[in-house]
This record gives sequence, structure tokens and C-alpha cells, in this order.
Amino acid sequence: MTGTTIREGPTEIIVPEDHSMHGPGTKTGGVFFNEQMAFNRDISVMFLRSLQRDELTVCDAMTATGSRAVRIANEVPNTYVTANDINPLAIPYIEENIKLNGLTNCEASNRNMHSLLAENSFDYVDLDPFGSPVPFTQSAILGCKRRGILAITATDTAPLAGAHAIKCRRRYQSEPIRGYMCHEGGLRILMCSIAKELAKFDRGMVPLLSFYADHYFRTYVQVVEGAQAADSTLAQLGYMAYDPDTLERSVSDRYDKEHRYGPFWLGPLHSSDILQRMSPTDTATEKRCNKMLEIWKNELDQVFLFDLSELSSHTKLSPPKLEDMLTALNECGHATKTHMCPTSFKTDLSTKEVIDIYRSVSPETLRANK
Repeated sequence: MTGTTIREGPTEIIVPEDHSMHGPGTKTGGVFFNEQMAFNRDISVMFLRSLQRDELTVCDAMTATGSRAVRIANEVPNTYVTANDINPLAIPYIEENIKLNGLTNCEASNRNMHSLLAENSFDYVDLDPFGSPVPFTQSAILGCKRRGILAITATDTAPLAGAHAIKCRRRYQSEPIRGYMCHEGGLRILMCSIAKELAKFDRGMVPLLSFYADHYFRTYVQVVEGAQAADSTLAQLGYMAYDPDTLERSVSDRYDKEHRYGPFWLGPLHSSDILQRMSPTDTATEKRCNKMLEIWKNELDQVFLFDLSELSSHTKLSPPKLEDMLTALNECGHATKTHMCPTSFKTDLSTKEVIDIYRSVSPETLRANK
């Protein structure tokens, strides 16, 4: 084993010298590590701390170097972590990282995750594959204890966001939407897929934190037992209609010729209680964590966003500053930033109201009224 030592928060991690620094990275024959995912790992630590459990068994099912697993074991109190990877080349990295941080609450495991999770169950199962989580989701569910928590990442953003629609239909049995809503649509397709898999086992879910960042989608869901919970969860799935000529969007619990996008998860993305308890102390990306937490805490839980560029293209008017648009929207209703895109926002106002307000605050209109 050869590698280099990096530091994330209070945890030291030995990783391959040749590792990914930006973007989704390239998977080679060795052990994969992506330095850009430090933010993702920070969120995991913050999230698990917020649970404030007296005891928490954790399985990082596809851990690679063990970076997330050792950070959880080192930074989240009262955890016992199984750091698993099927690649035997990963085990020396995992074992060295456990030793480097002096951990007694973390063990290395060289198992096929399907057999591991068929034989063992955990309070928290983390699934972070290279690409789509679809082939692994059922096993993650089976390895999750009653009222356990699933954390699932998808890095196949092109299918989920509509760039490869055929692949999305095949993997997720959903029709994606391209354009300004593609990232919100991709996240909601992923969550819909998880909801449908849980329902097969008479289980439902309550989303605790769900987001899009960089090159991936990520969701944390509380598993809820029982057929009633499964039915309640499925009732929050639905379809979307979008007219690019008028910008009108609407949702329905039934598929028809207008509501042809989806199905999507149409329920909430976050738990406000969890977000209020999350703290970026001792994280590797503290500034970014603070910024995202602030947006998540205030983000309106409205389905499907608007974007300034979308409105500019529709009205043929230059976009105002987002802050000016939000101020004008909040004089008539409720509007907030969204973490999906820095030029997007969510609002409870109608499409017509949004367009009218956009026209009123566009630079051309303001100059004409001077």
C-alpha cells in the first residue's frame, strides 16, 4: 500500500497518491478516493451528530479507503462502524486509517455488501456507489434495522437530470425533465425510486435531508415500518406537467398526456428539526457547510423551482438580481433561495404572478419607469 495523508476536520486519512480532486472522478483498478467529496462526508458527520443517539451501529457499505467510515467513528459519539468494501486492495487503507486515528469502534470488512447486509442489520446504512445506487438499494433496505436510517448517493446525474433519458427510464422507471428543473427532478426521481423499493417490504420513509451538490444527488431517509407507512409514502409520488411556452407547471397523482414527467417524490426534502441541530463545527468545509445549512433551513418546501434565466428567456427581458426578485416576490407571497442553483428560487405564487413580478423588476422596466 502506498499513499498520502490528508486531513478532514479532526481526522487524518491515508489515501492513494493518485486520487481524484475534482468532479465525479475516474474509477481505476486501484482504490477510489475523491477529495471533492469532503463536503459530502462533512454532511454525514453533521447529520449523524444531530441524531444525538446513545448508541448507533453504522455500515458504510462501499467504503473504499474508509474515509467516511473512520470520520464517523472518530467524530460522531456513541457509534460503532463497519467499514466494508468488496475490493481486497481497500482493506490495508481501511485498517491503516483505523490505526492512524486510534479507533476501537471501527472494523474493516472485506465482504460483498449484498451478503453482509443479508446477514447483519444496522441503525444506519450508507450507500455511496460509483454511479447508480439502483443495483444495491434493496440490500441496503434489508440491512437497515426497524426505524433505521438510509443514506444513499447517486452520481449518475446525466440519466437522472434528463441528459440520458433512455437510461433513466430503464434504471428508475421514470421520465426525467431537462432544463432548469433538471436537478430538482433528478433528486426527486432518486427519492421516488427509494420509496418504491421500501414499499415492496411494507416500509415507508420520512426524508430527513436531501440535496443536489457538485456531481451527485444525496438523500437521508428515516425508514418507517408497516403497510400503512408504505401506502402513505407512495401517496406522495406523482407526475408533472410543464409547458415551455407558458412556463406553467403542475403536479398530479396520475399519469396522463400532460402530466408525463415522473414519477417524482413530491413530498418534503428535509426535516427542520434535523437541520436546526446540525452544526458545522470541526468540519473540513466549514464555510460551505454554513452556507448550505442556511439555505436548507430557509428553503421553501415547494415542488419545482423557477429560474431567472428561464424567466429571462420567456419574457425577453434581462434578469434582475436574485435578491431584488425575492424581495418583490415576498411582498406578494413567499419565496426563498434554493440550493439547487444560485439563480433559482422557490415560491408559493402562481406562474402568472411570478412572470408579472419578474417583468416589474427587470432592469428594462425599472429604467423605463424612471
